Amino acid sequence: MYIEWFWKLLEMALQRYFQPDDATPLERIAPPDLKPLAGLVQAETLSTEEAVVWLLALMPHLSPQTLDILFVQNKELDRPYTEFGGWKGMSHSGFLPTGQTAAFLLKQLGMEIPNLPLEGQGENEPLLSGKLIVPEEVLSRINGKQYEPEYSAGFPAKRITTPLEWPDLVLPYNLNEEINDVVRWIRHQKEIRERWRLDRIVKPGYRCLFYGPPGTGKTLTATLIGKQNAMDVYRVDLSMIVSKYIGETEKNLAKIFDKAVHRNWILFFDEADALFGRRTETQSSNDRHANQEVAYLLQRIEDFAGIVILATNLKENIDEAFSRRFQSVLFFPTPDERLRYRLWQKMLPGEWLPDDSETLLNKASEYILSGGSIVNVIQRCAIRLYGESRATLTPELLKQAIAQEQFKEGKLING
Repeated sequence: MYIEWFWKLLEMALQRYFQPDDATPLERIAPPDLKPLAGLVQAETLSTEEAVVWLLALMPHLSPQTLDILFVQNKELDRPYTEFGGWKGMSHSGFLPTGQTAAFLLKQLGMEIPNLPLEGQGENEPLLSGKLIVPEEVLSRINGKQYEPEYSAGFPAKRITTPLEWPDLVLPYNLNEEINDVVRWIRHQKEIRERWRLDRIVKPGYRCLFYGPPGTGKTLTATLIGKQNAMDVYRVDLSMIVSKYIGETEKNLAKIFDKAVHRNWILFFDEADALFGRRTETQSSNDRHANQEVAYLLQRIEDFAGIVILATNLKENIDEAFSRRFQSVLFFPTPDERLRYRLWQKMLPGEWLPDDSETLLNKASEYILSGGSIVNVIQRCAIRLYGESRATLTPELLKQAIAQEQFKEGKLING
């Protein structure tokens, strides 16, 4: 339906250009319902002009032969018509549109030129010589797939997911309340900012700092926030971001933020003090460079209209300038005995538990372990039970697995 409509408009535009006296009135070509197209490109509404541009950009992917007519040669100059624009692909032999193509088409149809998604114009070349690009997520939706950018040097971040749900996360009550505030802002920030005219002083987006010992649920919380709100969570790989070469760290970080702009993502920086650490007194060129990096990060994070979550084990390692820009600073403590009991209760397979399971759970919860450490203990128990072909977890086996975990963490083995 859309391809047929676009073809008619393209024919009309060329007819008006080459045979203006015989042109068909635009009113005779009624546009189809544009709502499905708007949904495909994730726009609230689409004007006719915007729909034409989107379809022009999509034609090489949907119906490349539709644009073959633009290969017509200017017989007087024995070369293609400059006003048609176009660029040459590496392997695609069809016509690839540029901003000039869109401008020509819309001008002939008597339409205004909207904002064009252009990129790739050469240095000092006309703006409209840029390529008319379709975002990768739109192409993914056309193919019925979920968009997920490929992890690479060009996008050093990985999407993280979890099969768990909120009831599986055991946290103190006050921390749950603070997390609910974050979720409430994500869901209703537009209404909150507009109701009391807070949009004058409160920027869109949200910045959180999660801090606390390892294994206390920081990553899982970020993942569940994304899962609850249908937002993809991307954990930034800091090993590919931080560079010893001047300007490279900023360039690598820009790749992340540029990709995330206008996308419904959560950017998650784990062990963030490696990138967002305290600035130092300027005593050398390296110090100045490090401080420039922090200043650049401040600017990008403050201007980002999405959700950014930083996680660190020690809050003191984060530069104070960042701390002032966080809307929420959430502390994830090592669980107390009551919470540890609930963690053991939720995580231990029911078929492992002996008849006196209450005694076993109470004894296990006496050991000071984080949720992540408890997972490690249970995995160690599973390996041992499988190897010994046993079905029931004994207090001795559990105690031994806990002792191994404590020794691994450099703790004194108690009990």
